[in-house]
Amino acid sequence: MSDVTAAASGQFTIGDRRVNRLGFGAMRVTGDGVWGKPKDQAGALATLKRLPELGVDFIDTADSYGPFTSETLIRNALRPYEGLFVATKGGLVRHGPGIWLPVGRPEYLKQCALMSRRRLGVKTIDLWQLHRIDPKVPRDEQFDVMAELQNEGIVRHLGLSEVSVEEIKAAQKKFKVVTVQNRYNLVDRTSEDVLDFCEKEGIGFIPWFPLAAGDLAKPGSVLDAVAKKNGASPSQVALAWVLKRSPVMLPIPGTSKVSHLEENVAAAGITLSDEDFSALDRQGKDAFRKAA
Repeated sequence: MSDVTAAASGQFTIGDRRVNRLGFGAMRVTGDGVWGKPKDQAGALATLKRLPELGVDFIDTADSYGPFTSETLIRNALRPYEGLFVATKGGLVRHGPGIWLPVGRPEYLKQCALMSRRRLGVKTIDLWQLHRIDPKVPRDEQFDVMAELQNEGIVRHLGLSEVSVEEIKAAQKKFKVVTVQNRYNLVDRTSEDVLDFCEKEGIGFIPWFPLAAGDLAKPGSVLDAVAKKNGASPSQVALAWVLKRSPVMLPIPGTSKVSHLEENVAAAGITLSDEDFSALDRQGKDAFRKAA
C-alpha cells in the first residue's frame, strides 16, 4: 500500500480554509442510481473513516445523494469533523434512481440548507453550493437566498455547480463565489473557459467525473504508455493530469471501497513530465472534438 497522502496534491484556500487539493466526492456511498442506502454500508462507512487517515480533508456531498443518505453517513462516520471541510449542495429533488430535477424556489433552497445543516450536525455548513440553477425561477431570486443563508450564518461559503462564466459573474454581484463545480476531465473540455475564468479569479474549480478517459485508456494509447511508465493505472494518470492542469483544480473522485480510495489518493504522488502532460492534453482535446 502506498504511503502517499492527499497532501501530495498541494493545497488550495477555499474562502478562509486551506485544504489538500485532492478531495472526496461522496455520491458513491449510496445505492444504485445514487438512490437509497449502499449495498455494503459497513464498507461505505469504512471508506469515509479512512479519509482523514489519508489526508483527505475536503469532502463534497449533496442532500440529493440518496437522497439524504450520503450526508447521514458522513455524520455517522466523521462528526465532529476535526480538521475536515465538508461541502454540500442543494436545489435538486429526486423522484427515483437516476432522476434529478431542479427546484430553485427560495423557500425550498433555504429548507435544503437548513436540513443539510441538521443532517450533518453542524452549526454552520462550511460550503453550500447550488446544485443547478433552476431555469423556471429567476436566477437572482436563487442567488439572493444564497446570500441570505450566508448572512444568517447558516452557511460559511457559497459555490455554484454546472454554470457558465456569465452565470458566475451574475452570482458574484450577490455574494463571493468561492467554488464552481462543473464536469471536467481529460476527454470532456466543455468547461475549459469556466476553468480559465476560475483560475483568473482565484475560484476553486471542482471537476466532477474527473477520472474519465474514454478510449484514451485503451492498450497502446498515450495514456496507457504514460501509465506504464509511471507504474500506475490509466485512471490514476488521468487524475494526475487533472491535478496538474490548474492550481485551482480540486478533483473529488468518489468510491465506496477503501481499496479504490487508496488507489485514487496514490495518484497525488504521480508527477507527470511536461512532455507527458502535453501529449495527454493533445489526445484529450482530439477525443473531445471528435465526440462533439
